[in-house]
Amino acid sequence: MLAQRITGLALGYEDLNDHEQLRHDPAFVLLAGNKDLVCSDQGHPLAGKSTLNRLELGAKPEEDKFKYRKIQPCTDQIEELLLSEGVKAIPRKIREIVLDFDATDDLVHGMQEGRYYHGYYGDYCYLPLYCFCGDIPLWAQLRSADRDASLGTDEALEKIVRAIRKRFGRKVRIIVRGDGGFARESIMSWCEQNKVHYCFGLSRNPRLSKELDGAYEKMETRIQEGKLTSPCRRFLQFQYQTLDSWSRTRRIVGKAELIWEKRNSRFVVTNLPPQGFPGDPHGRFAPRSLYQGFYCARGDMENRIKEQQMDLFADRTSCHTMASNQLRLWFSAFAHLVMARLREGALQGTELSRASIGTIRLKLFKVCARITLTTRRIHLSLPSSYPWQNLFVATLRNIQAGFS
Repeated sequence: MLAQRITGLALGYEDLNDHEQLRHDPAFVLLAGNKDLVCSDQGHPLAGKSTLNRLELGAKPEEDKFKYRKIQPCTDQIEELLLSEGVKAIPRKIREIVLDFDATDDLVHGMQEGRYYHGYYGDYCYLPLYCFCGDIPLWAQLRSADRDASLGTDEALEKIVRAIRKRFGRKVRIIVRGDGGFARESIMSWCEQNKVHYCFGLSRNPRLSKELDGAYEKMETRIQEGKLTSPCRRFLQFQYQTLDSWSRTRRIVGKAELIWEKRNSRFVVTNLPPQGFPGDPHGRFAPRSLYQGFYCARGDMENRIKEQQMDLFADRTSCHTMASNQLRLWFSAFAHLVMARLREGALQGTELSRASIGTIRLKLFKVCARITLTTRRIHLSLPSSYPWQNLFVATLRNIQAGFS
């Protein structure tokens, strides 16, 4: 049932009602791992919508679960499985691992458990926390919206870093990256104490903005003299400590940008060395390179969340209880992990090696075929008019070459 549900999400079937027809599809039955392709008058090898619904609702803690023989998920083990399988998907010979954290809104579907109004998003929603390493999901935690966006990040980091160091050793370099919602004393202190590097956005305030006044005045003077045109930007670094919330001074990189005579200031806080690490290009984490080359690259995390919610339906959290909705979120995360491994292995060297999950599904999965069942074999006849035959053949060859 788990393979059936997760495979259905990867193929684009978000609704449990879809499985009333999918359970009759021989190709889907094989894909779900069931080789018992019995005829329709002898039974069904896959679960129907009601059985799958009971599987999800079984996450609700009830006193009568043993009476009704409900399947009770072990949430700690599911969380650990997603993390361990995600870490296994990271290339083995790697020196540096970048962990991207972000939170997003997930609108509720009525009077559900954990329903709260979030002022930033302007609606009633959940506030799930995600962590990705590249396009590999490592963490997917459903939370109510009555909290800070970073709440629970330090606990998640402790588990993620432990799993990474268990597989790669303590010499692997770990960098945590996030927007301004994660520049919290507890997270930065934890990273500093555990030899983990970080790069977080930092919200503007008058003290920070004052540090950029000199850069703005120089740019405005050069624009008036005709030596510079707008838009233009300058980067600089300095040491900074808040009045009462930070325990120490930290390195700040500021961007002073003029856009048609309007000031646009941005800041990041980091413990990365300006010169970079041994073997890095010179000045890898100098102010301009750090902001434009490294910090702005976290924008790709937004694409991963879009894939999670739009292509794999992680926002279909319409059960009444948060426990059942967390289970649905995990199903979506495992489907994302399957697709990430497919993209990393079987699609390398093809035009889909960097494609989104929706594009992969459209070009590679949505292929009509004539299926013939015999006593010994299952024949799949693919159409000669399929426009991406070369892509299909290249993917098949990668799988036959050893991808698993």
